[in-house]
Amino acid sequence: MRIVYLHQYFFTRTMIGVAGNRSYEFARRLVAMGHEVDMVTSYTHATRDEPLEWFETNEDGIRVHWLPVPYSNKMAFRERIGAFLRFAIGASRKAASLDGDVVFATSGPLTIAIPGLYASWSRGVPLVFEVRDLWPEGAIQLGVLTNPLAKWLARRLERLTYRNARHIVALSPGMRDGILAAGIDGGKVTVIPNAADLDLFHPRIDGASMRLQNGLDGRFCIAYFGTMGLANGLGFVLDAAAELKRRNVSDIVFMLHGDGMERPILEARARGEGLDNIIFSGPTPKHLMAELVSAVDVCMTIFKNVPVLRTCSPNKLFDSLAAGKPILTNMPGWLGSIAEEEKTGVLVTPDDPVDFADKAIWLRDHPQELKVFSVNARRVAEEQFSRDVLARRLETVLRQAAVKSEKHSSTRIAPAGE
Repeated sequence: MRIVYLHQYFFTRTMIGVAGNRSYEFARRLVAMGHEVDMVTSYTHATRDEPLEWFETNEDGIRVHWLPVPYSNKMAFRERIGAFLRFAIGASRKAASLDGDVVFATSGPLTIAIPGLYASWSRGVPLVFEVRDLWPEGAIQLGVLTNPLAKWLARRLERLTYRNARHIVALSPGMRDGILAAGIDGGKVTVIPNAADLDLFHPRIDGASMRLQNGLDGRFCIAYFGTMGLANGLGFVLDAAAELKRRNVSDIVFMLHGDGMERPILEARARGEGLDNIIFSGPTPKHLMAELVSAVDVCMTIFKNVPVLRTCSPNKLFDSLAAGKPILTNMPGWLGSIAEEEKTGVLVTPDDPVDFADKAIWLRDHPQELKVFSVNARRVAEEQFSRDVLARRLETVLRQAAVKSEKHSSTRIAPAGE
């Protein structure tokens, strides 16, 4: 099977970027299964004056087509929209020039649907669309997308894509519910969550040297790994740090590891409030992250308290589970159930720094419970979120879409309202 795989932000384990490496991990496994994969992506580290010319590399058997389009989580919203549209236009031409039995487009951004639909229509092959976040609803609830015309256009694109995709992949049960709420039949949607890289993260990895390097000896460290953006709501962590400082708790420290547009704001606030129980570090390529994750005591999965974000499927959670790390999250729903029902960690009350501080102290004071959480975390990673198992599930979805296409002589673009 020939797969044209569209993802604006493709990164291998050795690259530092603005997104996780789900596309890389799945694509290399598809290649190992005997399929041909053309990845159409952007080179986000390009300079603004770099020519908009495609170049090609081979990454573990994946043919990767790169278009230089600068992008950073620190960009203003208008700059991001410009990057989305530049890539969408260039990727439409590139994707349509590639032979494939199926087009697989993964969002965000939602604009990846434009080259996905165009390639599907022009080549007469099916589109499988992957929903990593419920956009534009997320941008609307976060207050980022406010223009009425822009909201209308984004919602039209969302529904046009859902209706014309042969199949849709959702990254969480909540995302599936959001897709069904748009009028899509449940038989058209498969949940394939983010996955645990069981070969990279493991409880047996020794993090002692990283503890020394980061000044964590004798301190109980609760760490966040990932993007520091508006959606992540990491001011909540600083609120909890301030509460612990008010109580004169000096042996609990929060590590914020990564980058993003909110990091300078968070750093300035931590300095201004004298929060010496906050450590900023990173970012780091994923292949070097395992030892650092093993060095901390608990891993956080934190989001801004916005309803749509409760549907998220964050990479950081699954890496933490694979490493056997207890989980602390402020997200009720699916993520909270993984912590509480699977007994892998604790759920803190959103927007309640007192409860956050109480739970941090409880975790520090209950080492036996932490051991239970750790064992359960690795078990859940192996039983529910194995990257190899989920890659085979994706391969089945793509293969069935391609087989169904052979039974239809043409691919038709249906209006968004059909």
